[in-house]
Amino acid sequence: MTTSERIKMAAGEWYTCIDDELEALRIAARDAVFEHNSLPPRQRGNIAPALRALLGGVGEEARIEAPFHCAYGFNIHLGDGVFLNAGCTILDTAPVRIGKGTMLGPNVQIYCAEHHREAAGRLAGLEIARPVRIGDNAWIGGSAVILAGVSIGEGAIVGAGAVVTRDVPANATVVGNPARAVTRG
Repeated sequence: MTTSERIKMAAGEWYTCIDDELEALRIAARDAVFEHNSLPPRQRGNIAPALRALLGGVGEEARIEAPFHCAYGFNIHLGDGVFLNAGCTILDTAPVRIGKGTMLGPNVQIYCAEHHREAAGRLAGLEIARPVRIGDNAWIGGSAVILAGVSIGEGAIVGAGAVVTRDVPANATVVGNPARAVTRG
C-alpha cells in the first residue's frame, strides 16, 4: 500500500512536496489568501470568510491583517484574541498553534518545513514538517523568524528580528540571531 505524501507530511515523516494532492491544497490556500488580501477591510472583517473556513481553528476576535500568506491554512489554529499584523507568513506544513491573546508583529515568519540536508533530496522536493506552538499572551516582534519544531512559552517575548531556533521558556525574553535569552528590564 502506498502512503500519500499528505499522510506522510501529517505524520511528521519525510515526504515530497512535489505532489498533485499537496499542490491542489496549496492552490486552495492561495485562493483564500487572495480573497483575504484583496477585500477592503470593512468587507474582510477580522478574517475573510474563505480564509476563516480554511483555517484549522479560529478563536473569538482573532484578527489577521493583510497582506497574509500561508502554505495550507488547515494546520493553523488561532486562540481567542490572537493578532497577526501585516505581512505575516506561516508555512504550515505541520500544525501551528498560537495561544489566546498572542500578538505577532509585522512580517513575522513561521516555517514548519525542514528541507533535506543533501542536494539530491532537496531536488526531489523532500522535506519534513515540524509543528510550532506559541503559548498564550506571547509577543512576537516584527520580522522575527520562528523555525520548525519550536515551542514558545506563555507570556514570552521574542524581540524584533530574532531568529528562534530552539524552544523559549514561559515568560522569557529572547533577542538576536540566533535568539538568546536576556533579562527583562
